[in-house]
Amino acid sequence: MSQFQEPIQHTSKGTVQEHDVIMRGRRLLDITGVKQVESFDNEEFLLETSMGFLSIRGHNLQMKNLDVDKGIVSIKGKIDDLVYLDEHTGEKAKGFFGKLFK
Repeated sequence: MSQFQEPIQHTSKGTVQEHDVIMRGRRLLDITGVKQVESFDNEEFLLETSMGFLSIRGHNLQMKNLDVDKGIVSIKGKIDDLVYLDEHTGEKAKGFFGKLFK
């Protein structure tokens, strides 16, 4: 039996996926409600979730599982940082695009 839940129905907006982050010992992350994987490498993942952009930073990060239809991503490696990037504060531009235009 899967530990992930099916999408939740909201009235006028259609289907919106539930967003959960489950961390096991700073070595494994299971994330639901993922809309898109924006970018990733062995030190950072940037995911668009139903609750906003999520940045995961660490060392030796690898995508263990990706299920686009269900919006599930599993990441393994040493996890140092989980940060939601709010667009109104400019953090997304500073973090993601700031690295591109150094």
